[in-house]
Amino acid sequence: MSQAAAFEIRRSRDGEVVALTGDWTAQTLGRAADRLIKDAPQGAAVDLSDLGRFDTAGAYAVTRAGLSVPDNAERQDVGRLIQLVGKPIDQKDRGRAKPKSAYAMLVRMGGSVEAVGSDAYHTFAFIGRLISTIARLAANPRRLRLAPTVALMERAGLDALPIVAVTNFFIGATVGFLGASLLAQFGASVFSVELIGVASLREFGVLITAVLLAGRSASSFAAELGAMKMNQEIDAMQVMGVDPFEALVLPRFIAMLTMTPLLTFVAMIASLTGGMLVTWIALDLSPAFFLQRLLANVEPVQFYLGMVKAPFLAIVIAAIGCRQGLEVGGDVEQLGRRVTIAVVQAIFSIIVIDAVFALIFMELGV
Repeated sequence: MSQAAAFEIRRSRDGEVVALTGDWTAQTLGRAADRLIKDAPQGAAVDLSDLGRFDTAGAYAVTRAGLSVPDNAERQDVGRLIQLVGKPIDQKDRGRAKPKSAYAMLVRMGGSVEAVGSDAYHTFAFIGRLISTIARLAANPRRLRLAPTVALMERAGLDALPIVAVTNFFIGATVGFLGASLLAQFGASVFSVELIGVASLREFGVLITAVLLAGRSASSFAAELGAMKMNQEIDAMQVMGVDPFEALVLPRFIAMLTMTPLLTFVAMIASLTGGMLVTWIALDLSPAFFLQRLLANVEPVQFYLGMVKAPFLAIVIAAIGCRQGLEVGGDVEQLGRRVTIAVVQAIFSIIVIDAVFALIFMELGV
């Protein structure tokens, strides 16, 4: 039967001694811990001869009271438990010391630089391993796992088709409304067709598709691989001699590389359809006139400039999603953090790459 925790302060030749009686557990501790901290002298020895059960709650109370357990105490298990509980408390207390503001700023800057360097190192390591896996596949194409690759093409490509088409339809409609309202001020509403064509083919089709895939597929890849990493499934694969890059990363990489250009093409068609519908309603320009003017005045190179960006964006989306998934540790908090990082990094990289291509095209004069 459980006994309530209690203590008694005694005097001896060596000084004051705190005798613990009863069960010092989380269920029986009650207010004894607060009284012990208030009444027990700091550094007093502990008498464990009448102590019953003891757990980490009791060890925490003894540690907070500043009592010491003699090395020759009868209950060696109690002494070890108190030492185990006392170590993180000391570290936590030291961590609470407020550093000076300048020092704290330098510490944070140093930590940020270290994090960037570590992230860059792991990124290059991931790219190198991915390249070596692709080289092995090129040397022996039979190593390709066709079934998961096709399944991922369906999940990352065909399943994303509705949201990509609908989103780009409304993007094209929005561009059409803006062109119709702004160009009408100059009596040049008919040029809305060229605006819609260039914007949809060169920029918005591929950019909106990549952003949607970053939020949809990059997060999915990171979550799937992260969950497998948490459940030690990837470690089990390595023990069985299966390369995780070949079995998990490469199918996702090929699926994104294959489906992103196809989704981009659908996005362009949907965006042009939205713009055509707006010009028909707002400007009374028939679909036949829209298509005739589009083919006459929007060069095919605009289509190719948009499509050439799709494979690069697909590589970035797949690589970031898979890498962040493989970096997940052993807890759910890291899984959520890595999924968030995957989406943010993918969208940021997409915008940067699109800007780089814009500068390249400007220098080439196209």
